[in-house]
Amino acid sequence: MKHSIRPVARIIQSHRQREGGGFIVRRPFPSAGLSHIDPFLLIDEMGPADYGPGEAIGAPDHPHRGFETVTYMLEGEFEHEDSAGHRGTIRPGDVQWMTAGAGIIHSEMPSRRIREDGGRIHGFQIWVNLPAKLKLTRPRYQEVSSSKIPRAKSEDGLVDVRVIAGSAFGASAVIDTHTPIIYQDFRVKPGGEFTESYPADHRLLVYVFGGSLELGGEGQRVNDGQLALLGDGDSIRVRVPQNEESEARFLLLGGVPLNEPVARYGPFVMNTKDELIQAFRDFESGKMGEITRSAAHR
Repeated sequence: MKHSIRPVARIIQSHRQREGGGFIVRRPFPSAGLSHIDPFLLIDEMGPADYGPGEAIGAPDHPHRGFETVTYMLEGEFEHEDSAGHRGTIRPGDVQWMTAGAGIIHSEMPSRRIREDGGRIHGFQIWVNLPAKLKLTRPRYQEVSSSKIPRAKSEDGLVDVRVIAGSAFGASAVIDTHTPIIYQDFRVKPGGEFTESYPADHRLLVYVFGGSLELGGEGQRVNDGQLALLGDGDSIRVRVPQNEESEARFLLLGGVPLNEPVARYGPFVMNTKDELIQAFRDFESGKMGEITRSAAHR
């Protein structure tokens, strides 16, 4: 079977900025010239950053409505809690897929250990839009520990993938998504290459966060900190030349475009300005609840 290899349609350079209470992120979008890439609203690479004692800051209590937040840790720990009574710690390799839906108050902070003693933080938070019919769905959490994330390797062992959403190399994700989503963490060693099929109706993105690689039939080079938006086709081709000094690390993200209007402001993403106004009213009136804390969790 002949593959139709997706070309690189555009390369976007990420930029560093402070987010939330002050943690450093590397962000390809949103930016001044690019609000979103349907169905994705935001990609933040948190760190990598080394914090001294008392330096680590997160995102204290804040609301969300109308979309999903996906947190994936590579190094360090984040503690989370919300107005629905969920509470836990996300450790290296763990994934938290939160559907904010109709609304939730959420807190994400480096663990107490890292806040007090310092440590290294590296991970991702990605925002996935919800279609209009699911904007006010009931909030839900899916938390998957590192050991339960499916993994697969190429026959030569040079390509390794953790399948958070979708399928690759015969492995399928354990996470359920409201809309068709691909979220995969690849490592490709020097000399490694592969061609893999993905649904033609998905928009695909490749975000490189370590090393460099070559993409598509033309071998377009994509470097650390760059996001490649792929064009039409039914397969992707990735190659890391033998002479590269280090392996390539990248996220492969994909989804079916919703093709709906996007009205966003801060933590709310709806379809119209009136829906945004209602979201603020519901938040201010307490309809999204609040995080209740016992003395042990303060």
